[in-house]
Amino acid sequence: MLFLPMENLLLFIGASLALLITPGPAVLYIVTQSLSQGAKAGVYSSLGIGIGGLIHVVAAALGLSAILAASATAFTFVKLLGAAYLIYLGIQKIRHAQITPSETSDETTSKSMRQLFIQGVWVNILNPKTALFFLAFCPQFINPTTGSAEIQMLILGALFLMLALTTDMLFALFAGKIHPFFSKGQQNARRLNVVAGSIYILLGIAAAFGSKK
Repeated sequence: MLFLPMENLLLFIGASLALLITPGPAVLYIVTQSLSQGAKAGVYSSLGIGIGGLIHVVAAALGLSAILAASATAFTFVKLLGAAYLIYLGIQKIRHAQITPSETSDETTSKSMRQLFIQGVWVNILNPKTALFFLAFCPQFINPTTGSAEIQMLILGALFLMLALTTDMLFALFAGKIHPFFSKGQQNARRLNVVAGSIYILLGIAAAFGSKK
C-alpha cells in the first residue's frame, strides 16, 4: 500500500508554503491579469498555470523532465520558446490597448476568459524552470521504502499545485479588488493594458536570459 509518512507531508507543506508566499514570475503574470482585466481574468489564468504545472508534475514522475534537465539544448529551446510566447502576449496586449470594455460583448468576454486559461497553460508548460523545480523539490520528501517513488512524486506534486492554486487565487482576488481604482475611465484602462503588456515583455526578456539556476 502506498503511504507518505506524516512528517514528510508536514515538512513538504511547510516548505511549499514558504516558497509560495514569495511571489515569482507566475504570480506576477496572474496579478497583472487581475489588475488589467479584473479578478476573473486572474482566476482563469491561475487555473491555466495550475494545469500547466500538472503536466510538469506528470512529466517529472515519468522521468521526462530529466531529459530536459540533462540537455542544455532542449532546455534552451523550451526557454526561448516560452520567452517568445510571453513577448508575443505582451505585444498583443499593447496592440489591443485601444479596445475598451464597452466595445466587447458578453460572448467576447467569455471567449477571452477561455483564451486566458489556455494562455496560462502554455505560459507554464513553456517554462522549463518549472520542470526543473519539481524534479529537484519533490524528491527531497519522497521515502522510496514506503511505496512507489513515482506515485509519491505525483501525490506531492498534486499537493503542491493545490497549495499553489490557493495562493495564486488569493493574489488574483486581491489584485482584482484594486483593478477598479486603476481602470476608471477609458484612458486609464488603455494605459493599464500598455503597462500589463510591457510587464509580459519584460518577463519574456528575463526568461530568455535566465539560467537553469
